[in-house]
Amino acid sequence: MQTTTFAELGLSPKVLAAVEAAGYASPTPIQAQAVPIAVTGRDVLGIAQTGTGKTAAFVMPMITRLETGRARARMPRSLILAPTRELAAQVAQSFEKYGINHKLNVALLIGGVSMDDQVKKLDRGADVLIATPGRMLDHFQRGRLMLMGVEILVIDEADRMLDMGFIPDIEKICKLLPPRRQTLFFSATMPPEITRLVAQFLKDPARIEVAPPATTAKTITQRFHYCASTEDWDKREVLRQLIRGETVKNAIIFCNRKRDVAILHKSLVKHGFNAGALHGDMDQKSRMETLDKFRNGEIAFLAASDVAARGLDIPDVSHIFNFDVPWAGDDYVHRIGRTGRAGREGYSATIVTPDDLRLVKDIEKVTGETPVWIGAAPTEEDFASSGKRRRGRFGRGAGSPPDGRREGRGGERPARGREVRGSRGERSGRPERRRHREDGQPRPDRAPAQADAPQPDTVASRPSAEPRRDRQPQAERRPRPEREGREPRQDRGPKDRREQRPVSEARGDTQRQPRPQGFGEAMPAFMRKGPKPAKVD
Repeated sequence: MQTTTFAELGLSPKVLAAVEAAGYASPTPIQAQAVPIAVTGRDVLGIAQTGTGKTAAFVMPMITRLETGRARARMPRSLILAPTRELAAQVAQSFEKYGINHKLNVALLIGGVSMDDQVKKLDRGADVLIATPGRMLDHFQRGRLMLMGVEILVIDEADRMLDMGFIPDIEKICKLLPPRRQTLFFSATMPPEITRLVAQFLKDPARIEVAPPATTAKTITQRFHYCASTEDWDKREVLRQLIRGETVKNAIIFCNRKRDVAILHKSLVKHGFNAGALHGDMDQKSRMETLDKFRNGEIAFLAASDVAARGLDIPDVSHIFNFDVPWAGDDYVHRIGRTGRAGREGYSATIVTPDDLRLVKDIEKVTGETPVWIGAAPTEEDFASSGKRRRGRFGRGAGSPPDGRREGRGGERPARGREVRGSRGERSGRPERRRHREDGQPRPDRAPAQADAPQPDTVASRPSAEPRRDRQPQAERRPRPEREGREPRQDRGPKDRREQRPVSEARGDTQRQPRPQGFGEAMPAFMRKGPKPAKVD
């Protein structure tokens, strides 16, 4: 049954006073249905589109249940897992808002922040522990955190956890927690992997679904602009035209790649826009400062990657611009969900290139809405040839994601022109190593070496007219001794036979005098440098 006031949800008087002080009069549909069940301690599976107040739907009942009791050192009473640092910080702000009348200790464990300060908060005892999975497991493995006292577990933005690869960490954390606990599970979509996770760790949950999965708010005006060029500078020009054609209070501009965020940010600043950037390569301090400036109105345009697409509560964003079409339809839903929140009006515009038209078809399937185009719409021939006009930066069409699925990554490494090595002593393109019998002669049953391969160093293989300069003439060479009875090294004579016999005498040239052996003559050929080329003006 739909309620109209927070007083009917079973919250404590202190929480109701904090809600009234925050200026909220009536709960959203997800709050109206989830809060009364969560207050009783039952597991909840909440499915709702972004921007419907899911964070407050679990924060308010948690504060009500944690009013009694006290936390022990390194043993938190409740645990909230969030996929990104920004979302975790936002949840901590919600506890400050709704827990203003309480003295709850809140610990925030996220990356990019000093671990020593986090350890101090854990040592004092945390009633509420808000963390990203990686940093929380890091503290646990260092022995700074014990989880046997957790009474309430909240997994927020579970589908985003799946996209970011956190599901194995979630499973590991859930197995470390006591089995008798309350679990609140919130997600915008329910892919099969999330359904399996729910069946494994939730006990008879109350399923609350206030909107079909992956739907957009009706208060958002969605538009698409077709850009026949696939070059980024043409897309940036189209973006500036779209911005100037609207009355923009503030806007988030989404790119698919982090490096494109930095380039777009520089372009916006160059053309006089008050812009900032937000992407995963920024340190945590810079990311939080940029978000605070955008919330406070110091920055009007925020170029961002998908790290800012989900879960961030920026109350009044008037416009969303998709500089790149997202690779998944669900990501499109989450991106434009940053505007039109809590019943407000919103506007989104997406720039589409010929290689992105197939992605537009995916978005149409997810949202169930026909795209509305600004200006000339693409033709059926454009849709048919989408992704085939040119090869993108990653070997496929320009819209293909750089996720390692392209050729040469994740599979077998292609051969680089080398011959395949065979059995021992055999390599294609090289003669076999000659094996000698005890009498010092090569074995007759061996195949002769290839004609174009370098000949082995034997007496029979060298021409008799011109013996090698660094060896004795053929007539004076001693026969090869037997393998078993070779002479010691010191009896073989000097190493450099040129000391005994000049080169000219070996050639039969009695008129030529031996040249002095200086450093230049002894230098190998590959170390000798030719004359320096003349400079060209």
